[in-house]
Amino acid sequence: MSVQGGNMAQESLEIALIKYNRKTWCKSALLGFFIGLAVIVPGISGSTVAIIFKLYDQFLYAVGNLFKQFKKCFLFLLPIGIGMVLGVLLGFFTVEKLLAILPFAVVGLFAGLMSGAFPAVKDELKGAEMNGKRISLLVLGVLIPIAIGVISVALEAGGGGTSANAFASIEWWQILVCIPVGYVVGITQVVPGLSATAVLMAIGWFTSLVDSVSLTFWQSNPMIFAVYAALVIGFLAGLFTFSKFLTYVFGRARHTAYSLIVGLSLGSIVAMFYNPDTFAVYASWAENGVKVTDIVLGVVLFAIGAVGSYLLVRYQRKKDAEAAAAAAEKTIEPENGNENSAAVSETEGSSEASETDSSEKK
Repeated sequence: MSVQGGNMAQESLEIALIKYNRKTWCKSALLGFFIGLAVIVPGISGSTVAIIFKLYDQFLYAVGNLFKQFKKCFLFLLPIGIGMVLGVLLGFFTVEKLLAILPFAVVGLFAGLMSGAFPAVKDELKGAEMNGKRISLLVLGVLIPIAIGVISVALEAGGGGTSANAFASIEWWQILVCIPVGYVVGITQVVPGLSATAVLMAIGWFTSLVDSVSLTFWQSNPMIFAVYAALVIGFLAGLFTFSKFLTYVFGRARHTAYSLIVGLSLGSIVAMFYNPDTFAVYASWAENGVKVTDIVLGVVLFAIGAVGSYLLVRYQRKKDAEAAAAAAEKTIEPENGNENSAAVSETEGSSEASETDSSEKK
């Protein structure tokens, strides 16, 4: 794609950021909810939901240009931010508790939601020529989330299942390390298929951070707020810089970039069934016997989630087709108007010519 094409794409994104109605505002808030939920639930990708809702490009542009066009981008991101806060709170106080009680069933539900929505992500490659480079990126994308899941399980097992909090005693170097860790976590929020939870699990910080959110811990270890601050700084830096980078990449090689993203989205579904939380369930089954009710409930919820999200994808496809048809009609009408005007002009011209000829003969 040329630079001019990239500029045109940016202009269309700017137009998309201008106005909200009640429906699109709620849609953006729902996107933010899933982004917030992704911080707590392993495998969930808010960016994948953004692709389904056709808000991914706008989201990247608004985040990457927040300081350049603050008012317009802020208003666009406001409902997403509100939904994100609600998603984190619900995930922390509700979903995390459900994961402790019925982990396989909850994972089955979210995996079903992601599976049913996958065709919407795959649609981004419709009509693209899948050459060797793009196929390689797709395969790499599938392997990355799976590798993160395998590594996080191995590190968890290598830790011997210790219950000691990683931030029980905070050193200055830990605070510095939090900045690049936060940066990587920020990247996971804009790259479909990557999970912030999986990254934190891979380095053994997820449980420690969740357990640190308590008044007792804060009173005994106030330095934890320095850890939070460093993580937030890194997170915001990763979010802003990588959003801008992805917007640039999509303007240059959209199909090639989406080959990797489609692979990441597919790999993240597999990784939901292989991470420290789900591996603990498998270990429990191996030790105490398989609970058939858990498996049946997980399969049923998976099917419900897959069907529900796929119906949403089909609904969105229908709406997109209707919008495209309406846009095509608007394009055709001016062309017909121009043709009719041209025909009228030709008729008038012929009449004038005839009158001129007649007067000349007289």
